[in-house]
Amino acid sequence: MRDLIGCCGLDCETCDAYLATLHDDQALREKTAALWAELNQAPILPEHIHCEGCRMDGAKTVYCEHLCEIRRCALQKGLATCGGCPDLETCPIVGRIFASNPAALDNLREPAT
Repeated sequence: MRDLIGCCGLDCETCDAYLATLHDDQALREKTAALWAELNQAPILPEHIHCEGCRMDGAKTVYCEHLCEIRRCALQKGLATCGGCPDLETCPIVGRIFASNPAALDNLREPAT
């Protein structure tokens, strides 16, 4: 599994927060902050959109660092991702990700590289 696959199986390389950070793209930061604020009903500002990947050392968005219950659960269980959890197929928390992004489950099933 690639390092830029998040705990939940989403591909960080396609995440707007990661892309805005990688390319220092202020317009993308602003767009992402507005969308995430609306989706999460939370005060997410452009300066919060700075991330180098869920499982990587370095900056993470406020959501990923402090609020993501999937990442928190994986870390508490000592897992790199949900792919190592025996409840992967039945977990309702990460299951919400798979419902909207089935590729995330496939990413978690990839062997380590």
